Amino acid sequence: MQKKVWHMVAVGIMTAAIIFTACSTTAVPTEGEVVDSITEQEAARAALGEYDPEAIRYTNSDVILYDEPSSQSAAQGNVAKFSEIELSEEVSLDNEESWSKIKYVIVDHFIEGWVPSETLLKNIGENFREGFRNLNYKPKHKAENYTNNPKIQAKAIYVSLSSAITNIDHFIDLANKTQINSFVIDVKNDYGYTLFNSKAAEKYCPGANTKSAIKDIEAFMKKLKDNNIYAIARIVTFKDTVYVNQYPERVIAYKNDGRPYKSTDNLYWASPHDRNLWEYDVAVAKEAADYGFNEIQFDYVRFPALSSSKEAQLDFRNTTGESEAETIQNFLNYAYEELSKKEVYVAADIYGQVGSVSDDMGIGQFWEAVSNEIDYISPMMYPSHYGNRVYGLSVPDAYPYETVYQCTKDSLERNQNISTPAEIRPWIQDFTASWVKGHISYGTEQLKAQIRALEDLGIHQYMIWNPRNKYHTDAVK
Repeated sequence: MQKKVWHMVAVGIMTAAIIFTACSTTAVPTEGEVVDSITEQEAARAALGEYDPEAIRYTNSDVILYDEPSSQSAAQGNVAKFSEIELSEEVSLDNEESWSKIKYVIVDHFIEGWVPSETLLKNIGENFREGFRNLNYKPKHKAENYTNNPKIQAKAIYVSLSSAITNIDHFIDLANKTQINSFVIDVKNDYGYTLFNSKAAEKYCPGANTKSAIKDIEAFMKKLKDNNIYAIARIVTFKDTVYVNQYPERVIAYKNDGRPYKSTDNLYWASPHDRNLWEYDVAVAKEAADYGFNEIQFDYVRFPALSSSKEAQLDFRNTTGESEAETIQNFLNYAYEELSKKEVYVAADIYGQVGSVSDDMGIGQFWEAVSNEIDYISPMMYPSHYGNRVYGLSVPDAYPYETVYQCTKDSLERNQNISTPAEIRPWIQDFTASWVKGHISYGTEQLKAQIRALEDLGIHQYMIWNPRNKYHTDAVK
């Protein structure tokens, strides 16, 4: 009998294409049919009966299914990396090869086949560091696109809370003359103040409204939409001086005397474990979505960066027993579940070097755990923020192309460790870091170099950071 080939593409899942050959009367998708694999696989498992919990395994790479325990037998299909499968049988051959027979649910039935046993993990985190095995790496349903809020290749600039009221017309004019098509706008800034008079702030933290810059947020958003600006709401998440002034018992504090911890910028941090703050941040984000922001970007969605000795001195108000990485992932999971109902995309800013290290850098940002939860992951690839000799560069700030290229390359490779990663949209540098020994002046050519590094690796979106909102627009014409 002639074999037929079907293709199933999972909506929103990178590298989740499953191709298999079959001769079966069981219903299968027609060629080219698009299927929401997460939802339909869950329904199929409910109908077929759950996997035996003791038999659940995960693939540690894209694997081929064979008819028999031999790579010389007929191939039955391909299962994507980190897919959840059921182990049915294991055999050891005379040539010392070990093979496993597995079941994999596809649409409404199981397919079966043999794979080398070495391609299976009992725990999806087995190829990560021991301390991060308990994080969630299972495929997550994400919208590929919202009909009324289509994705774009965002080329953005940062617009501070004060600039939103004083310079928005200037930035719109800049966007109309350049490739800039998006603004990252402070909706809740580094101090904790809100862009508009927020009902969520009235409920959780009234002091946040005292410096609201925009009195008519509907008119402000209409102006952006009339000029085709994709609006990203920046919400500073856990660094929040206004919030801890109202809730001093929720601040990160010194154990010995209860003094609140203050970061080097003289601002206070609430505990990232604080569920009340989670609710507050997400409530503000929902309001931003209702006003027409296309995307919510959580910044400072991490623990403060501390030495181990300093960390040991502090009380983080951890009543849950969660690790830092668990807390950050759990917050993003909560935020995504709430905000996706608004058909708004969710993003998170992370340290640029997170994609190049094997841990969470002590701040709770473990690449795979963050990327798995959101639509966009935004490593801050500012060359000035890398120490000397990182990536083999004497002073990374002096090598904008090389620094961004290597950081991007590592980030892309890390995304291959999970089946439903976020899109990478980095922050890049448009300021001169005069405090860095060996720094260079940043202008048009340095900005172009960073953009070129991204494009050379297939990334055609970015966000440009200058805290004073002064940009070298010749680089983006």
